Amino acid sequence: MEIKIHHKFDSNKLDEICEVYQSAGWLKHSNEVITKVFQRSDSVTLAISDGRVIGVGRALTDGVFNAAIYDVVVHLEYQKNGIGSLILSDLLEQLKDVSCVQLISTTGNEEFYRKHGMKKLKSGMARYLTSSLTEEYLE
Repeated sequence: MEIKIHHKFDSNKLDEICEVYQSAGWLKHSNEVITKVFQRSDSVTLAISDGRVIGVGRALTDGVFNAAIYDVVVHLEYQKNGIGSLILSDLLEQLKDVSCVQLISTTGNEEFYRKHGMKKLKSGMARYLTSSLTEEYLE
């Protein structure tokens, strides 16, 4: 399978991007939400095979000191084929000159990020608006 990487959000691919999120169980990512978060992202990675979006990733950054990677997501049909690694590697390459790159792993995927050089924070903190996310991610 040949994978092409694109770095621009393409609103013509919105339904395909939404399908990626939906297939992975990220059901709150509607077309409207996806448009908003991708338009506000500084770095975007779209993995495309046969003209179809099969994986996405995005990051926010100040370009010097800090960046945060969000939404490394691969369509359920294409998972376990190295596409997530390709997306994460591409985002890290786009952020190679940024001093600190952070991310919050979805539960159960921590080892995937460790394989790419990410390490647990000693002093990381967060706040969530929903109790289910608070219970899942916070001490």
